[in-house]
Order: sequence, then C-alpha cells, then structure tokens
Amino acid sequence: MNRDLQWHIFCRVIDNFGDIGVCWRLARQLAKDHKIQITLWVDDLVSFHKLWPSVDHTLASQTCAGVAIKRWQYPFAETPVGQVVIEAFGCELPTNYLNAMSRSKPIWINLEYLSAEEWVKDYHLNQSPVRGMRKTFFFPGFEADTGGLLWDQALIQLSKNSHNSDTKTQVVTELGVTNFTSTDLLVSLFSYENTALPELLEALSQHKIPVTLFVPEGRMAAGVAHWLGRPLVVGEQVRKGQLTLNGLKFMDQSQYDQLLAICDLNFVRGEESFVRTQMLAKPFVWHIYPQREETHIIKLEAFLTLYLADAPSEVKSAVLAVSRAWNQPHLTSKSSWQAALEQLPAIALHAQHWRAKQMLNGDLASNIVHFCSNQV
Repeated sequence: MNRDLQWHIFCRVIDNFGDIGVCWRLARQLAKDHKIQITLWVDDLVSFHKLWPSVDHTLASQTCAGVAIKRWQYPFAETPVGQVVIEAFGCELPTNYLNAMSRSKPIWINLEYLSAEEWVKDYHLNQSPVRGMRKTFFFPGFEADTGGLLWDQALIQLSKNSHNSDTKTQVVTELGVTNFTSTDLLVSLFSYENTALPELLEALSQHKIPVTLFVPEGRMAAGVAHWLGRPLVVGEQVRKGQLTLNGLKFMDQSQYDQLLAICDLNFVRGEESFVRTQMLAKPFVWHIYPQREETHIIKLEAFLTLYLADAPSEVKSAVLAVSRAWNQPHLTSKSSWQAALEQLPAIALHAQHWRAKQMLNGDLASNIVHFCSNQV
C-alpha cells in the first residue's frame, strides 16, 4: 500500500482507558510496523496522558511514538481529510469533517468493539452507504472470518522473555516489590468493582504456596480495603495468610504489558487487557463490562464457548466456574477458586494452544492494512 497516504483515527474516550487504549496501540502499530502516517484525534488527553505519560495533555497538537496526536475540540476546525479514516467504536465524526469526506471519498472504516458472538462473522466487512461514500464495519474477533486481535511481534517476544527468572525478578523489583521468591504464585488484579472479591482473596490467602498479588490503583481499591479492613497504599505490602498484597501505582501500557507477562494468573477487564493477556498466553479471568439486563453475560458465554471448545474437561470446568462467578457474584465460592488454582498448569498449557490458534488469524492492524490496500 502507498505509505504516503494519510490515515486519521478518531477516538472519544468513554470509559477512561479502554477506547483510547485500543486506539493508541493500533496507531502506534500502524506507524511502527507499517510505516503509515497516522493522525490520532482524541477528545480526552488527560486520560491519554495517564496511559502514556509522554503525551502532554496541555498541547492541542504534538507527535509521540511516530504518531501525530491532535485534540478533538469543539467546534472542530477545518482540516485536510485523511485518505483512510478510522472511526473508532461509532464515535460519530465531526459534521464539517464528514462534509469534506463526502467530497474526497476516503476509505472509511468503522472499527467495532470486540465480540465472540456468532453474528460478528456475518457483519464483518459489511458496508453501509453514507453521503455517497461506503462505510466499512471492521469487527475484531477470534475466528478466521473476522478482523483478528490487536497484537504484534513485540508482545510475543515479551512473552518469551518473561519465562526467564531474572527477567521476572527485574520486573517485580522495578515495581517496588521485594518480599517475594521465585516460587511464589504471581497474580495481577485489574477489574471493575466486584462483590466476588472476598471469596477470591480468601482462597488466595489459603493457597498451598505463597501468593504475590499485584493491585494497581483503580476501581478495585475499595473492595480490597474492605477485605483488609484498611486501604492498601501504593508502595505498601500487606501479608494475610499465604497472600501478600502489593499496592501499585497506575501503570502505562508498556509497564502493564510487562506485569501481565510475568504473572501466572491475570484478572483483566474490558477489551484491551483481555486481549493482551491472551496473546501473552497467560491464564486469566475476564471481568466483562457490566450491561443492563445482563446482556454482557451473553457475550461472556459466547467467548467461553470458543475459548474452551478444545480444552480438557478439567480445564473447561475450572475456567467456566470462576469466569461465571467473577461476572455473576452470586455464583461464587471459595472452592471454585481453589479448584481453578489447582488447574493452573493445565490452564496455562491451554492458553498457549489458544494463542497459537489466534495467531493464525493475523493481527488487527495488518488485517486493516491489507483491507485498505485492496481498496486503493
């Protein structure tokens, strides 16, 4: 494809970090791996700065990691239209930009949210006529007839390096954690508020080997504080039974990738961390974003059906139990967590098989580039 083409990505920050997390990873990968000229329009640079501290939230225009970053302001100033325009998650492009697009007729992609539901394959690459243009709906997914997942070779290499005990020690030490040994079970906890948390923490505190739990700043803080009887301060380490809780500061994307890579079990949420832990081939428990009337449970079950289709029966039973318990707390029990912890080696092996299957689908950025190349 012509590398001189200008690509524009538009992103509204809805839930603080999820939308911008995906858009920023996509933009960086397109710039680094595909040498594409990218402009990322974002309406919330404060959240963006927390995710990637090199971004200056006071500047309306800047360049970072090879990507031109511009504040999406209102009213939206007249600006040249990109030859490829990616509208992330139906964020609704500015009216005057749309008017300009109707004259220049760029390749227009609506990047959709990730889902494992069966209908995704039927809607991927469907087009809708808008103002004399064709808007293409691009669906990330877990099967061959979708856009694939957002990953790159650097992440795969990070996964390989993480098995080295020296690397693991270095990462943990850089996080400010000192009282752990190489035989500890390492667990990361990144989740929405969850009333199933006490049962999990009790199970970890009674595990047969010591557990080091990493708790980044965020929405789990109140639940952890309630279980401990006091807040867990950043930089603090609190021991309770076999469990040592470690309060961590909010991490940027690179730091968080490293944390996910060294852990034996990751509790993740939303879409971005959910994909990263899978492509690191790590056991995980996903907290899907809660929706009204529990429609999120349909999405959870669709994913679990795909993820566990080829899993051994013991792995399938353990993962189903804790995944459902974490997302439907009335189902939780300490015995479910204990059973899953016992199955971790087998779950880790299944995670490797699952990643290999996902890699056959290609990565999202490359698949988008390939699609656009065929449109020019």
